Amino acid sequence: MNRKMDSLAMKVANQCKSPIILDSIDYPAESASGDTNASDLKSLNIHGEAVEVSKKPSFLLIDENETLRVGSVEQFLKCLKIVDDTQKVKVVAIFGNTGEGKSYTLNQIFFDGREVFQTSAEQSSCTMGVWAAYDPNLKIIALDTEGLLGVTKKESQRTRLLLKILAVSDVIIYRTRTERLQRDMYTFLGGASKAYKNHFQAAIQQAWEKSELELPPTGVGPSVIIFHETIHTNTLQSCASVTESAEDILRCRFAELKLECDSFSSFKYIGVQSKGKKTSFAELKNALHMVLENTTVRSKRKPSIIYLTLKGLNDKFSNEIKNTPPHLYLKEYFTCQVKCQACNEGCKLSMGHKAEGEPHFSDGMCKYQRQFQNRIYLCKKCYTNGDRVVVKCRTVSESTWTSLINYVWSGSVIECKNCSEIYRSRQHWYGNKGPEEHAVISEPVHVWPGEDCIFQEPNFLGSHNSAQRVLDGVNMISDAVVSVTSQPTKVITDWVTDKIAPTYWVPNHEITHCHKCEIPLLTNSTKHHCRECGEGFCDKCSSRMQPVPSRGWTYNVRVCDNCYKEEVPSLSSAMDDTDVRVRKYGEAVVSSITAVASVLEIPKGIIKENARPTYWTPDNECHKCEVCNRKFCTLLLRHHCRDCGKGVCDDCSNTKKPVPLRGWYEPVRVCDNCLKK
Repeated sequence: MNRKMDSLAMKVANQCKSPIILDSIDYPAESASGDTNASDLKSLNIHGEAVEVSKKPSFLLIDENETLRVGSVEQFLKCLKIVDDTQKVKVVAIFGNTGEGKSYTLNQIFFDGREVFQTSAEQSSCTMGVWAAYDPNLKIIALDTEGLLGVTKKESQRTRLLLKILAVSDVIIYRTRTERLQRDMYTFLGGASKAYKNHFQAAIQQAWEKSELELPPTGVGPSVIIFHETIHTNTLQSCASVTESAEDILRCRFAELKLECDSFSSFKYIGVQSKGKKTSFAELKNALHMVLENTTVRSKRKPSIIYLTLKGLNDKFSNEIKNTPPHLYLKEYFTCQVKCQACNEGCKLSMGHKAEGEPHFSDGMCKYQRQFQNRIYLCKKCYTNGDRVVVKCRTVSESTWTSLINYVWSGSVIECKNCSEIYRSRQHWYGNKGPEEHAVISEPVHVWPGEDCIFQEPNFLGSHNSAQRVLDGVNMISDAVVSVTSQPTKVITDWVTDKIAPTYWVPNHEITHCHKCEIPLLTNSTKHHCRECGEGFCDKCSSRMQPVPSRGWTYNVRVCDNCYKEEVPSLSSAMDDTDVRVRKYGEAVVSSITAVASVLEIPKGIIKENARPTYWTPDNECHKCEVCNRKFCTLLLRHHCRDCGKGVCDDCSNTKKPVPLRGWYEPVRVCDNCLKK
């Protein structure tokens, strides 16, 4: 009888005791069983339906499927055993990896060691979802969460659940028992800080407005207490100094990992070193009490407000989420890091495949970029029949047309191995249909850095001898112009301009507005191309002159205001002018079309020296025939072999054959020496 009276007196004393007076609780949980009803310590049924009010000290608030197991404010108060909703409280939640002793820690700091939250010595986790209990002494709602890094198929869903609990908490304790603080703690807290700022802060505001609550929610996140227990390793407190605290060290490490932590209202580090002794919770308990008493940032709230806030967040962020558990193997460890220049798609093969002679590969679709001309052509008829046949454009010349326009106009033929010739640009003099209208299907392909571009446009090939092929036909442009005198001069000029334009230029017919000021450019308006970007501009927005060595223009040419650079570009890095060479010589030709003048007004010899392929021997160095050794003179004209590029006479080079190695796909002049190879 006396023992029962003493026990009752102790309980009354504990209930009347001020929450400010904290007892030392450095003892294991098994010694705190006392007179607790055995039924309160039984394993809790986490798969049960709606929580019944019973003598169980804690209850399942949200299950592992993110389902709120309490259906109303009234039921929430009943489960917490709170009689009056006007009693304002704070929320304390604990987080950490599975098996770190989170439930045991809550029991020690809030419930005098009683097993309010279930603990277990088994390998399987005893806490699934989120459990809640109320401490009437400190007036806090304690939330015990499922551990991170546990074995589960729903890791992404579990992480989202923990972040929602963190958002409604006033104080969070991150419990870790490791010799050194590990990256997973920084990752979780850094992600939580970012999620609170980007998503939860606005969602909490909406939940309060929807519930018509009077007090606005605070814009600052919860306070964080990191409780770090080691056995042999020193804690961060031992590394701290007068100028740098343990909290400063933590913030520096967050910054080093490029993680945020600025959403939290405060940071506190508590480190204890056990060395085989019982874990001491005294320092944690005192630090927690100080944070709870601080109301300058986060004040206490009614339990109903806490429930409505949690319900609002859970309803908003409850859609199905894809769970992708992390794997040790990552493709970035072993996959080639090269990316396509056109679409930024990465190569799918292993690193080092180029050393084995295997080209880059990606099964993803690319996108066409004008500057790369990255497309191949498939025979449309074969494609319709289910056969994928790649076709290429080749250039031919015919003696009846001997002008620049003739070369551009009649130089494209596309052949299929199954269907023979499927396209010829010399179908008509003017208004030819493009090959994509009836003959081919274009398909964009990847452009890998460091690899030669093998793509060909079906209208004009930018090979290294293109300018010379133009000159080979420049004898009488007037013949071609007379054939089309019925067509408007402006239209013909634009058409020819497009044909000899570099591949990165926007075609004239696509230019309807100035690319910069966006004023309309009518059919008869003057359109200018920037030699840098290739876009179309009005005269005012493209009046500047400057070399563009990156595109092959080594002298002053027209550039737009956007591409103009105050500093003159260096010519040392000038690229090959193959793509723009024909344009350089064609500009003079096109300007003559409007007057229907002969192209021969421009001295052919001046152009010829600049247009010759790089492998040709210059005229001033060709004194005699390379085959018969006869000196060149008025009666013995000089020619160049398209294969070796040396000077030969007409008698020693009267045979023609294709030289595809040099870019001549049609029969051209070759010397007798090269004919024997």
